[in-house]
Order: sequence, then C-alpha cells, then structure tokens
Amino acid sequence: MSAEKKLEELGIDLGSVSSPVANYVNAVRTGNLLYLAGKGPRPDAKGHRPAGKVGRDFTAEQAYQHARSVGLDLLAVMRAELGSLDRVKRVVKVLGMVNAVPEFTDHPKVINGCSDLFVEVLGEAGKHARSAVGMGSLPMGIPVEIEVIVEVS
Repeated sequence: MSAEKKLEELGIDLGSVSSPVANYVNAVRTGNLLYLAGKGPRPDAKGHRPAGKVGRDFTAEQAYQHARSVGLDLLAVMRAELGSLDRVKRVVKVLGMVNAVPEFTDHPKVINGCSDLFVEVLGEAGKHARSAVGMGSLPMGIPVEIEVIVEVS
C-alpha cells in the first residue's frame, strides 16, 4: 500500500512542517539520499514545546509519545521535500537522542516511538538501522531529538 494511502487509512494528519530554529535547513538532498536535520517534539495545542529529562520529568512511555511526535514532523519534512511519501525508497538510518537522567537506560524504548511510526506508515521501507543514545542535555531542554537519512527515488 502507498504510504500516502496508509496515512489516510490511519487518520494521520502530518500538518505543516516546523521551521528550523537557527540558520540551517530542514533537509539536504544529495544524489538519492535525503538528510533530515534533527527535530524535537511538536508543541502541544497551547504552543508549548515539552521540556525536561526522561526518567525525572517524563516516563519512558511519555517520551515514546514525544518520539512519535518527532516522527510525524520528520514525515512532514520528507513529504515537503519530495512532494509525496511514496518517493521514500527506504529509511536508511535514524539517530535518536534522549535527554535523560544518568540512571535512565531505556533509550531504545523511547526512540521506538519514531521507529514504530515509520514502519506503520512506510511498511518495510520504514525499517532502518538505528542508534538510540542518552544525552546530558538537548536544545531548549527538549526530551528527545531525532535525525534521519532517507533513500529516495
């Protein structure tokens, strides 16, 4: 099934792409690879971006949802750059960074929020190599940041 049809079937609205917070672009294409800049969770309905550490301010389950939110923004960037998610041949690599207390060890469970979304929407093309690492801090105190490399047609 096409990724665009799958989004429709799942009732997922990607919304608009968030703007970069500094002097960079959301994505750079070179050849058949699309490099996506790191993204953080989308703001809530009141416009507040989540901030805090996983293991103190957020549970792994809450951080999973934040990572899923990041995945939605990354899919929106892919669509904006390519015109359609159906041009994604393969998600090649995901780097997930978790702003966590030193004792937290479930980083992969957090980043699964994004990985699971990619497979849900893109099927086999959404399966990827991945790193999930802990960080002492992230910009604006966000709990998770994710960057992606995508093979495109």
